[in-house]
Amino acid sequence: MLRRPTSVPDGVPVLSRGRHRNARRGACFMEMASFLAGEKWSDHPACTHPLLATVARCVNDLADNGTRQRLTPMINDVIGLYPTDPRVDAAIVLRAAQSALPVASQERQNLMAIAILQAEVSLNPAVARGAELSAGSRHAFDHAPAAERWARRFMAQAGTTGQPLRERATSKLAALAVESVATACTPDVDDRLVHLLRDCITVTSLYVRDDAVATTTTAATTAASEVGTSREVRVTADSAARTEPATA
Repeated sequence: MLRRPTSVPDGVPVLSRGRHRNARRGACFMEMASFLAGEKWSDHPACTHPLLATVARCVNDLADNGTRQRLTPMINDVIGLYPTDPRVDAAIVLRAAQSALPVASQERQNLMAIAILQAEVSLNPAVARGAELSAGSRHAFDHAPAAERWARRFMAQAGTTGQPLRERATSKLAALAVESVATACTPDVDDRLVHLLRDCITVTSLYVRDDAVATTTTAATTAASEVGTSREVRVTADSAARTEPATA
């Protein structure tokens, strides 16, 4: 049975690794999110963007017991965090790969470098035409220049230079990024895992605001259109009234 860490106050749920049949057997990060959201008990709840949930499950399972409890304050942050913008997957993969690249093993660095380049194109097609990478990607590549060179050479030989991220690959790449951080030979692995999840939540939340702006813009456009249509109807009616011949 998992013992409550001394750093976790009473009343705060103790997270544990893996899936659980019910709360009596424990809870992982996403299972607790499903419970707090009022959904059916599940580690794949409908209240959270699927790729963000993948990152959360991976961090939950790969963190040690003490680090895992540091994730608890973030549970509420993922409830209802489900933007519909198609760029979200690329943004999450990009942030996860940026976190993993500087500390990953050489083989995984190469894969993370490819993921970064493709995610950059997905988010900014101008990158395929030579535009600058984002500051986060440039910073990551500065820590692994050999991986960037390898990725660019490999993609050129494979004829995939400038291609965006494939949707079917996003889940595997995000999971690989988390695993790369968790297995890194660096003394601050725990902090990096916590920050990775926090950063992915933050990135995802940016697209919620974009959704809200888009919804507001659409509503405003619709309202303006309705006002314009109503005005045209009134003008047409007034014109008809003025031109209608008087009856005896």
